[in-house]
Amino acid sequence: MNLERLIFLGATGAIVVVTFAFFIVQRWLHERASKRAQAKAIEERAHLPASLHPVIDPAICIGSLSCISACPEGDILGVINGAAELIEGANCIGHGRCAAECPVSAIKLVFGTSERGVDLPEVDGEFESSRPGIFIAGELGGMGLIKNAITQGLQAVTSISERLGNRKNQPGTTDVLIVGAGPAGLAAAVGARHNGLSFRIIDQGATGGTIAQYPRQKIVMTEQVKLPIFGKFGRSKLSKEQLLESWAKVTAKADIKVESGLKVEGIGGDDGSFTVQTTNGGTINARKIVLATGRRGSPRKLGVPGEDLPKVCTRLDDPDEYEGKHVLVVGGGDSALEAAMALSGSGATVALSYRNERFGKCRRENQDKIADLAEKGGVTLYMGSQVLEVTDKVVRLEHQGREVQLPNDFVITCLGGELPAEFLKKIGVSLSRHHGETHGGGTTTIRRRSKTLTETKERASWLVPVLTVLGLVIIAFLLWKGRNYYFLSKAARIRSPLRETMRPGGLWGHGIGIVATLFMLSNFFYAVRKRWRVLKGTSTIRSWLTVHMFVGFMSPIVIAFHAAFMWNNLLATVTFTSLMFVVGAGIIGRFIYGLVPRLGGVEASTAMLEARWARDRKSLTELLGDGAASPGGKRLLESLQEVKSEARTLPGLLLRMPFAWLRRRRIIFGVHSVVHGRQTYHLVYELATEMFKLKGQIAFNQKLQRLLAGWRVFHVGLSVLLVVVITAHIGVAFYLGYRWLWK
Repeated sequence: MNLERLIFLGATGAIVVVTFAFFIVQRWLHERASKRAQAKAIEERAHLPASLHPVIDPAICIGSLSCISACPEGDILGVINGAAELIEGANCIGHGRCAAECPVSAIKLVFGTSERGVDLPEVDGEFESSRPGIFIAGELGGMGLIKNAITQGLQAVTSISERLGNRKNQPGTTDVLIVGAGPAGLAAAVGARHNGLSFRIIDQGATGGTIAQYPRQKIVMTEQVKLPIFGKFGRSKLSKEQLLESWAKVTAKADIKVESGLKVEGIGGDDGSFTVQTTNGGTINARKIVLATGRRGSPRKLGVPGEDLPKVCTRLDDPDEYEGKHVLVVGGGDSALEAAMALSGSGATVALSYRNERFGKCRRENQDKIADLAEKGGVTLYMGSQVLEVTDKVVRLEHQGREVQLPNDFVITCLGGELPAEFLKKIGVSLSRHHGETHGGGTTTIRRRSKTLTETKERASWLVPVLTVLGLVIIAFLLWKGRNYYFLSKAARIRSPLRETMRPGGLWGHGIGIVATLFMLSNFFYAVRKRWRVLKGTSTIRSWLTVHMFVGFMSPIVIAFHAAFMWNNLLATVTFTSLMFVVGAGIIGRFIYGLVPRLGGVEASTAMLEARWARDRKSLTELLGDGAASPGGKRLLESLQEVKSEARTLPGLLLRMPFAWLRRRRIIFGVHSVVHGRQTYHLVYELATEMFKLKGQIAFNQKLQRLLAGWRVFHVGLSVLLVVVITAHIGVAFYLGYRWLWK
């Protein structure tokens, strides 16, 4: 081996080592930071989500990190053991963008956790509650995000319109009574107007619902949504006043009149002929009802003497009204911190009481601001305190084991809202507690959102054949173009008049090389798409992944045409070999991923797989009937006697797969003669095949998580190495004078 080749191989090896070391260290640092953040969140009790939140299946997650960059709320998700994980659950407000961005469906959105259950009304996929004819939308059903609430309100009314059909506008009876004038209720009213339904919308407070109760200039995060009649509504950040002004424009354009000051006392009658009793409004007859009241209509109580005094209120309307007053804010969420900051800015003397030692249910930005304000003396924090009593002049607190009396003019409680359980029970709507399960209305909302996983699969169904046809057309064209050159021997090519054009440095061959290089490098847009917010609205992550795989398959084929199917130097050979390694790593990684069961978390999915396997075995025994006692039947049932891995190691499992597949087919075919009827044998074949697959999935479910995480680092490292080699290849071409049209 000459010195030049030795130096080249040594440099290549060094690049490989540095590349892999970089990615391994980067991932290790990211994971260490995530673990620190997770430990801190657990210490502050900020790891428990309040409502809808993502759960990531680590057996399916490939560590693409697209979910982390998609979350608009900051570092809520992190990387633990090579897979994404919810870190600061308290700050998650259920956008669902992480689930929509996941390229492999590893994320599902659920309500509640094993530690903290969430009570929610029982609704079906069309938002109808357990009492027929009464629909629930928005925060009352667990969906607090403005866009989700709007979507639910529209969908609920669409379902009502479909059910009513042409039987509308009965005299003396409104088609839809909408209770609540927040985002869900107003959207339902717009939908009713659009669908030609008669409706009334009532609210015990003002138009805007919970939003109307926010402090002045509070920033509200939402997403743009398309409303019927009005068009595009909202943007990523709005002040309270801007959002209420937008709603005023919507109600004016859709001719919606909200009847304020009306509270529902009871609902009688049946589906199609409800009688609704209201305070100050008498009785309203309605065929269908949409409850969009939210949860803040029933604010939590302090449960102490004096909380019924006029000086105690549950919201901050105008901070300037409290100038020069002593005000106590009670609570530790975003609303409490924002109220305290607004009051301090208006000249009030502010104290804040929170029962925990640390804030854990608010955004990090607000925590930093309140800490800075407290340090400057703008607000006094009483962490780990409880209100004991409210009097006309003072408030008694228990703080760190001793009693504190604060001079006080007003108390503002920001304790959140309670589900109006008694009211729902009174009107016949059942509740259920969720401990990490999906919820009818919630899953429907996420499923029906634009560019969600279901729609993405439908788009991928046409994208794959289109790309397949495109690939075949490209290959056919290149073959046709070089049909008189590529099939010649090396000696014949030298004498061919086409050599100057078709060789790698020729006009045609060099042109293919340039186009192929750009084509190949375009694959890195997939990684950019996962991280750059500006590209996230261009298309779904699944479509990008499909194109990524297409480019990966096509790149070595097109490069082979550039090289005219011959490699005459070491650098060209290394370049093509590196490309094949990258593509091969991607194919193998995709194959391994395809073997992982598509169920919930690892432990839960293992139990579910085993339970399904046991049910299938019982069904298989029944299908075999008398054939179960035959030698072939006994052999089949014995091979499915218990669920366990067929190899102690994952490599052993992979190596045994082809042989195990043949053995299983032979075992299944052994019952062909004892099963009566072709159709019955077909059922036996399908069921036994599924059971063998379940056995393999359980084995993989126990061993695959680390391999998938490591394999991705391997694939990315090879990709970076390929870029380095391609750059060297291009540099050498320029050095030798190959400049295509500009030479």
